[in-house]
Parts: sequence; structure tokens; C-alpha cells
Amino acid sequence: MRRGPMLSRPTLLILALALLAAVLGGWLQHRSRLAHVPPGVHVAGVGDPAPDLVLPDPAGREHRLSDYRGRRVLLNFWATWCGPCLDEMPALAQAQAAAGPGGARIIGIAMDDPARVRAFLAAHPAGYPILLGRLDPPSTSLRFGDRAEVLPYSVLLDADGRVRATHRGPLDRTLLQAWLTPAQATR
Repeated sequence: MRRGPMLSRPTLLILALALLAAVLGGWLQHRSRLAHVPPGVHVAGVGDPAPDLVLPDPAGREHRLSDYRGRRVLLNFWATWCGPCLDEMPALAQAQAAAGPGGARIIGIAMDDPARVRAFLAAHPAGYPILLGRLDPPSTSLRFGDRAEVLPYSVLLDADGRVRATHRGPLDRTLLQAWLTPAQATR
């Protein structure tokens, strides 16, 4: 049986250093994609109280997030340019209609230019309240744990205003139902 050539010690060392450089480069690239959290800014995690932000709706009226305490609230961060965000909006509207006026509340938080949001909503009403998030650092989605600032991003708040769960990417119907039904456990 013929064996292939064995790698010399210097060749193995070079390969090990190249592998180490690749791993370190990948880690640095990943780290650079995460949003920088300014000193003194708290990023809410699961179990933390939600930041009590005041955000405008597209008409300019301000809304305090703590005004929604007393029921479950699903915050859905989205943008007009985000295809997966727009794809999940009909399911969110159906879920809000099914929850009824006394049930859980879905609030869309647009991470986009206000003029684009107003134009989009004029052509495609959402069926649930939409607020305008802050885009400048620290962004509204970052304050709620979206360190990668990837959309769509959703946050479930319990009736006491604490972050109960977060989800990056579109919500599927099963998770959406579990989040909006108080008796269900969340993941």
C-alpha cells in the first residue's frame, strides 16, 4: 500500500497559522457586524424591563410603550425595504384581529425613513399600530436586544412590561400563536 507524502513540520506550522488567522478573521468580521452599544445605554435582554421609550406614529403623535402594559405586546421591527418583513405583515394583522380588542397587542416599529413608511402604509394599511423607531445610535431595535440590527426582529413583552422572548427573522404561525396566547410557554 502506497502512502501519500507526509507534511513537513514547517508546512504543518504554516497551515496551523493560516487556520488560526482564518478563524480570528471570521470572529473579527462577525464582531464588527454587531452594533456598538454606547456607554450608559442598556440593551434589554430576556427577563429585563422593556425600555420605556416614547415613539411617534406616522402622523407624528407620540406613544409611550409603557401605555400598553397590562397585556402581552409583540413588538415587530420592520422596514419597507425588507422583503421578509413585508411577507409576515398579513399574518401579524390576522393575529391582531384574532386577539381582539382586549387581547395581546401587536405593534409594528418601522426602522425606516418616515416618509417611506407613510407612503407604504397609505397603499398597504397594516391592521395594527405602527410606530417609528429611532435609526440613529442607539437604534430602537438595538435597545430591545437586536445587536445585529437584522430585520425582521420581534420582541414579546409580558403584561408587566418585561422582555419575555426575542426572535430574529420572520415569525412562523406556530410561534406567533404561542407568543400571543398567555397560557402557552414561549421559547
